[in-house]
Amino acid sequence: MTPQIELNNSELWIALLSACIGTYFCRSIGVVLSGRVDQNSEFFIWLTCVTYAMVAALTTRLIILPLGLLSSVPLWVRILVCLVTVVVMVWGNKRRLGPALVVGITCLMTYVSFFHHA
Repeated sequence: MTPQIELNNSELWIALLSACIGTYFCRSIGVVLSGRVDQNSEFFIWLTCVTYAMVAALTTRLIILPLGLLSSVPLWVRILVCLVTVVVMVWGNKRRLGPALVVGITCLMTYVSFFHHA
């Protein structure tokens, strides 16, 4: 059972203002420090690697252990759609993220529309 939290109008405004201050404070620190940061330092190379690893892990989790409607699509279909999408993205002389996304969405919609029986 989820506890119900009721906020009045002033509390909502305080929460919104606090979130904005926190967000813009961090962004302003980033702007101030951006000129002094060496993007080729070992720390930023490590940070880039960690970021790519997190994106890869979350993407893999979405494919292998999805939640919601995607969990009703068989694993082999999800993997096949990913392979087709990657081929479209790297095929040719330029990387094409937009067409790859359209092909992936179209493949999943086609499967769900014609082959998936709930």
